[in-house]
Amino acid sequence: MQPIRQGDVILMPVQQFEGQKLPHLTLAEGEVTGHKHRIIDGQAELYEKDGTLYLCVLSSAAVLAHEEHKAISIPQGTWMVRIQREYEPQGWRYVAD
Repeated sequence: MQPIRQGDVILMPVQQFEGQKLPHLTLAEGEVTGHKHRIIDGQAELYEKDGTLYLCVLSSAAVLAHEEHKAISIPQGTWMVRIQREYEPQGWRYVAD
């Protein structure tokens, strides 16, 4: 499986993970707008370990939505959630959505 990107959120396929199950399906919240990257359809679970999120899509697919991006289908599997960063003269920073 290939990485999947929606805005500043990148999902990387992983084989294994550990973590604490979270009670929500919000992968990221925009720092500027407050909009959310979240699963709105399909069966999925979100886990966190040491500040890293892992998305487990249990159904054949789940829909990742955001108010400013086209909704995308995430296939069944386990995904590490990463937030894109960009370089500035002061150093690396997370991209603000």
